[in-house]
Amino acid sequence: MKKTLILASASPRRRELLSVAGYEFEIMPSGAEEIEKGIPAKDLAVKNALAKARDVYKQSNGESVVIGADTVVCVGDRVLGKPKSREHAKEMLIMLSGSEHSVITGYAVVGKDGEKSGYCETIVKFRHLTETEIDSYIATGECDDKAGAYGIQERASLFVQGISGDYFNVMGLPVASLYPILSDFGILPNWQKVLG
Repeated sequence: MKKTLILASASPRRRELLSVAGYEFEIMPSGAEEIEKGIPAKDLAVKNALAKARDVYKQSNGESVVIGADTVVCVGDRVLGKPKSREHAKEMLIMLSGSEHSVITGYAVVGKDGEKSGYCETIVKFRHLTETEIDSYIATGECDDKAGAYGIQERASLFVQGISGDYFNVMGLPVASLYPILSDFGILPNWQKVLG
Protein backbone atom coordinates (compact mmCIF):
# COMPACT_ATOMS: atom_id res chain seq x y z
CA MET A 1 0.00 0.00 0.00
CA LYS A 2 1.30 3.46 -0.96
CA LYS A 3 2.12 5.75 1.95
CA THR A 4 0.14 8.99 2.03
CA LEU A 5 1.84 12.15 3.21
CA ILE A 6 -0.40 14.39 5.31
CA LEU A 7 0.29 17.97 6.38
CA ALA A 8 -1.34 18.56 9.76
CA SER A 9 -1.81 22.28 9.11
CA ALA A 10 -4.21 24.67 7.42
CA SER A 11 -1.39 27.18 6.77
CA PRO A 12 -1.35 28.26 3.12
CA ARG A 13 2.36 29.06 3.47
CA ARG A 14 3.28 25.56 4.65
CA ARG A 15 1.12 24.07 1.92
CA GLU A 16 2.89 26.20 -0.70
CA LEU A 17 6.39 25.33 0.54
CA LEU A 18 5.73 21.59 0.62
CA SER A 19 4.13 21.73 -2.83
CA VAL A 20 6.95 23.78 -4.38
CA ALA A 21 9.47 21.29 -2.96
CA GLY A 22 7.72 18.63 -5.06
CA TYR A 23 5.73 16.61 -2.52
CA GLU A 24 2.28 15.16 -3.07
CA PHE A 25 0.25 15.38 0.12
CA GLU A 26 -3.13 15.75 1.70
CA ILE A 27 -4.13 18.43 4.19
CA MET A 28 -5.75 17.55 7.49
CA PRO A 29 -5.53 20.36 10.07
CA SER A 30 -5.00 19.18 13.63
CA GLY A 31 -7.39 19.88 16.45
CA ALA A 32 -4.67 19.45 19.08
CA GLU A 33 -4.57 22.20 21.69
CA GLU A 34 -1.40 24.26 21.53
CA ILE A 35 0.76 25.10 24.53
CA GLU A 36 1.48 28.83 24.53
CA LYS A 37 3.87 29.27 27.44
CA GLY A 38 5.49 27.68 30.47
CA ILE A 39 8.44 25.96 28.76
CA PRO A 40 11.40 27.20 26.65
CA ALA A 41 10.44 28.28 23.11
CA LYS A 42 12.32 25.46 21.34
CA ASP A 43 10.66 22.81 23.52
CA LEU A 44 7.28 24.48 23.11
CA ALA A 45 7.50 24.51 19.30
CA VAL A 46 8.59 20.85 19.12
CA LYS A 47 5.96 19.73 21.63
CA ASN A 48 3.18 21.49 19.69
CA ALA A 49 4.43 20.06 16.39
CA LEU A 50 4.43 16.53 17.85
CA ALA A 51 0.95 16.97 19.32
CA LYS A 52 -0.41 18.07 15.93
CA ALA A 53 1.25 15.23 14.02
CA ARG A 54 0.16 12.58 16.55
CA ASP A 55 -3.41 13.90 16.57
CA VAL A 56 -3.74 13.61 12.78
CA TYR A 57 -1.87 10.28 12.62
CA LYS A 58 -4.44 8.76 15.02
CA GLN A 59 -7.16 9.73 12.53
CA SER A 60 -5.27 8.35 9.51
CA ASN A 61 -5.27 4.89 7.96
CA GLY A 62 -2.05 3.75 9.61
CA GLU A 63 -0.17 3.92 6.30
CA SER A 64 0.16 7.69 6.46
CA VAL A 65 3.17 9.79 7.30
CA VAL A 66 2.15 13.03 9.02
CA ILE A 67 4.03 16.33 9.28
CA GLY A 68 3.27 18.65 12.19
CA ALA A 69 4.81 22.11 12.59
CA ASP A 70 4.63 25.03 14.99
CA THR A 71 6.33 28.41 14.57
CA VAL A 72 7.08 30.92 17.31
CA VAL A 73 8.88 34.24 17.32
CA CYS A 74 11.10 35.10 20.30
CA VAL A 75 12.52 38.35 21.56
CA GLY A 76 14.96 37.30 24.25
CA ASP A 77 13.01 34.88 26.45
CA ARG A 78 9.64 36.27 25.41
CA VAL A 79 7.62 34.09 23.05
CA LEU A 80 5.38 35.83 20.53
CA GLY A 81 2.72 33.62 19.04
CA LYS A 82 -0.12 34.80 16.81
CA PRO A 83 -1.61 38.16 17.83
CA LYS A 84 -4.93 38.01 19.65
CA SER A 85 -5.99 41.46 18.41
CA ARG A 86 -4.77 44.33 16.27
CA GLU A 87 -3.56 46.10 19.43
CA HIS A 88 -1.60 42.99 20.37
CA ALA A 89 -0.09 42.93 16.85
CA LYS A 90 1.03 46.54 17.28
CA GLU A 91 2.74 45.71 20.59
CA MET A 92 4.62 42.88 18.88
CA LEU A 93 5.75 44.96 15.91
CA ILE A 94 6.93 47.79 18.18
CA MET A 95 8.96 45.19 20.09
CA LEU A 96 10.49 43.81 16.84
CA SER A 97 11.27 47.25 15.40
CA GLY A 98 14.99 47.98 15.17
CA SER A 99 16.06 44.72 16.77
CA GLU A 100 16.92 41.09 16.17
CA HIS A 101 14.52 38.28 16.96
CA SER A 102 14.53 34.54 16.64
CA VAL A 103 12.06 32.51 14.58
CA ILE A 104 11.78 28.90 15.71
CA THR A 105 9.79 26.24 13.90
CA GLY A 106 9.35 22.93 15.64
CA TYR A 107 8.63 20.05 13.26
CA ALA A 108 7.59 16.45 13.71
CA VAL A 109 7.08 13.50 11.40
CA VAL A 110 4.93 10.62 12.67
CA GLY A 111 4.27 7.31 10.94
CA LYS A 112 4.06 3.60 11.65
CA ASP A 113 7.87 3.50 11.64
CA GLY A 114 8.03 5.90 14.59
CA GLU A 115 8.46 9.59 15.26
CA LYS A 116 11.19 12.11 14.50
CA SER A 117 11.19 15.72 15.58
CA GLY A 118 13.41 18.74 15.84
CA TYR A 119 13.49 22.47 15.35
CA CYS A 120 15.05 25.09 13.10
CA GLU A 121 16.04 28.56 14.28
CA THR A 122 16.56 31.65 12.13
CA ILE A 123 17.64 35.11 13.28
CA VAL A 124 15.85 38.05 11.66
CA LYS A 125 16.73 41.72 12.07
CA PHE A 126 14.11 44.41 11.49
CA ARG A 127 15.02 47.97 10.62
CA HIS A 128 13.44 50.71 12.74
CA LEU A 129 9.73 50.99 11.90
CA THR A 130 7.71 54.17 12.14
CA GLU A 131 4.34 54.13 13.84
CA THR A 132 2.72 54.96 10.50
CA GLU A 133 4.36 51.93 8.88
CA ILE A 134 3.21 49.67 11.69
CA ASP A 135 -0.36 51.00 11.62
CA SER A 136 -0.53 50.75 7.82
CA TYR A 137 0.79 47.19 7.86
CA ILE A 138 -1.68 46.11 10.55
CA ALA A 139 -4.52 47.63 8.51
CA THR A 140 -3.73 45.20 5.66
CA GLY A 141 -4.79 42.30 7.92
CA GLU A 142 -1.68 40.39 6.93
CA CYS A 143 -0.51 40.15 10.54
CA ASP A 144 -3.62 38.43 11.90
CA ASP A 145 -2.70 34.73 11.66
CA LYS A 146 1.09 34.91 11.83
CA ALA A 147 3.54 34.31 14.66
CA GLY A 148 5.15 37.62 15.58
CA ALA A 149 2.42 39.45 13.63
CA TYR A 150 4.23 39.46 10.28
CA GLY A 151 4.79 37.45 7.11
CA ILE A 152 8.33 37.74 5.73
CA GLN A 153 7.23 36.63 2.25
CA GLU A 154 4.67 39.42 1.90
CA ARG A 155 4.60 43.16 2.69
CA ALA A 156 6.73 42.75 5.83
CA SER A 157 9.66 41.88 3.57
CA LEU A 158 10.18 45.65 3.52
CA PHE A 159 10.94 45.58 7.26
CA VAL A 160 13.75 43.02 7.10
CA GLN A 161 17.28 44.36 7.35
CA GLY A 162 19.00 41.00 7.59
CA ILE A 163 18.50 37.28 8.07
CA SER A 164 20.75 34.50 9.31
CA GLY A 165 19.54 30.96 8.71
CA ASP A 166 16.77 29.23 6.77
CA TYR A 167 14.42 31.72 5.08
CA PHE A 168 11.72 29.08 4.59
CA ASN A 169 11.76 28.43 8.33
CA VAL A 170 10.58 32.02 8.83
CA MET A 171 7.71 31.26 6.43
CA GLY A 172 6.76 28.34 8.69
CA LEU A 173 8.27 25.13 7.30
CA PRO A 174 12.01 24.33 7.11
CA VAL A 175 11.74 21.97 4.13
CA ALA A 176 15.50 21.36 4.00
CA SER A 177 15.40 19.99 7.56
CA LEU A 178 12.35 17.85 6.79
CA TYR A 179 13.70 16.36 3.55
CA PRO A 180 16.10 13.76 5.08
CA ILE A 181 13.50 12.77 7.68
CA LEU A 182 10.78 12.26 5.07
CA SER A 183 13.26 10.26 2.98
CA ASP A 184 13.86 7.98 5.98
CA PHE A 185 10.09 7.42 6.14
CA GLY A 186 10.04 6.48 2.45
CA ILE A 187 8.52 9.77 1.25
CA LEU A 188 10.28 11.40 -1.71
CA PRO A 189 9.44 14.49 -3.73
CA ASN A 190 8.11 13.88 -7.26
CA TRP A 191 11.24 15.07 -9.03
CA GLN A 192 13.36 12.57 -7.13
CA LYS A 193 10.98 9.69 -7.89
CA VAL A 194 11.53 10.36 -11.60
CA LEU A 195 15.30 10.03 -11.16
CA GLY A 196 14.98 6.97 -8.92
